[in-house]
Amino acid sequence: MTKFDLSRIHGILVPILTPVDADENIDLTKLKWMTRHVIDHGVDGILAFGSNSEFYMFSDDEMLKATQAIIDAANGEVPVYFGIGHIRTKAAVALAKRAAQLDIEAISVLQPMFIQPTEDSLYRHFKTIAESVPQTKMLLYSNPGRTGYTMSDDLIVKLAHDVDNIVGIKESSGNITKLEELVRRTADLDFKAFAGKDTVVFPGLCIGAAGGVCSTANIFPDLVTSIYDRYQAGDLKGALAAQFKLNPIRQSQDAASFPAATKDMANLMGIDVGPSVLPTEATTGSALAGMKQAMRDGGYLK
Repeated sequence: MTKFDLSRIHGILVPILTPVDADENIDLTKLKWMTRHVIDHGVDGILAFGSNSEFYMFSDDEMLKATQAIIDAANGEVPVYFGIGHIRTKAAVALAKRAAQLDIEAISVLQPMFIQPTEDSLYRHFKTIAESVPQTKMLLYSNPGRTGYTMSDDLIVKLAHDVDNIVGIKESSGNITKLEELVRRTADLDFKAFAGKDTVVFPGLCIGAAGGVCSTANIFPDLVTSIYDRYQAGDLKGALAAQFKLNPIRQSQDAASFPAATKDMANLMGIDVGPSVLPTEATTGSALAGMKQAMRDGGYLK
């Protein structure tokens, strides 16, 4: 059993959008507004600089400054997590140490992009980062769709058992069997496995996931959080209905260039987060039309 208090690690976590101005500087005023917006509409935690937060576009200093703004705005009402996506182990360690000085719940560490390390190398990568901040909880972040490769169940389970402060994972493949196996094989631990794909929050909860990490909770927080809240209240029919309402909207984003769709939808809803950071550009043409239609069908646009 873990020595850490994990009672606040559950529910719907939102990889918060990073608003920018015309010069692509982070707009801290809007970021604080976004923080209050998602908290006031029910999210259970905020992930600063996840994939849809465009972490790969900003310097360490920019991310840390913005995370402090999120922490200030959250005012302790929900836990704040900090995402790390550096490829180089040494750089990830340095950023983890700086992030650990903030009042965060945990760091979330993505598998290295572009390269494809061996399983042994990945084990040492994650273990080294975690052990550099032994008093800070750490979530693994598995995203094969973005990194180009899948971490094996054996690797994830071994890290969960071997490293005290690796206490959970965001599993973004959408593969329910994989998520289920991670829950099953860490049942002897208080290990928090989160569904990392918005369309599988309900089935994830059914097989024991701790919740979901959902980019659409930036835009439709009441809908997304209702999946978790209704499930916890025993309203399985209502939770499934909320999942089914969300799915066509989320799936319509797949025709757009990642990660533009989330900001595009937020802006369409009147949530002013500014543009995506170049070279990502706003969605146009049939992809935009498809997103608008899905939003209309869901009752969010006229």
